[in-house]
Amino acid sequence: MTVPAEAGRLLESEPLMAHLATCVDERPHVAPVWYRYEADTETVEIVTTGQKLANIRANPRVSLSIQADDDGRTRWTVTLRGTATVIEDEAETAAARRRINAKYGADRGAYDENTLVRIDVGSASYQTY
Repeated sequence: MTVPAEAGRLLESEPLMAHLATCVDERPHVAPVWYRYEADTETVEIVTTGQKLANIRANPRVSLSIQADDDGRTRWTVTLRGTATVIEDEAETAAARRRINAKYGADRGAYDENTLVRIDVGSASYQTY
């Protein structure tokens, strides 16, 4: 397994923002995203658009950083590195939107313009405090 079981448990434990790192003009581009981790396949789903999506299309190597805090005190961090694939299938994208929106308690229809990106995790690290 690439993702340690404890890191997978942390990723699924609560609806936190992930910071997605992509590359544009040979520089990092980091932006917050909602995500859903799938332990069975060690993949992450996000739905996105704009610069993040353009960056992924140009260079699929990405990184995600997720951190849980209590009043500014870090409880844990997980960093994932992987390869992103843009999924053009509308039915898969709609299903992923529903799963992600359910995780974050968003209304149906939120982010309908976004495209599904599936990230195959290649390496993972985590730290608890």
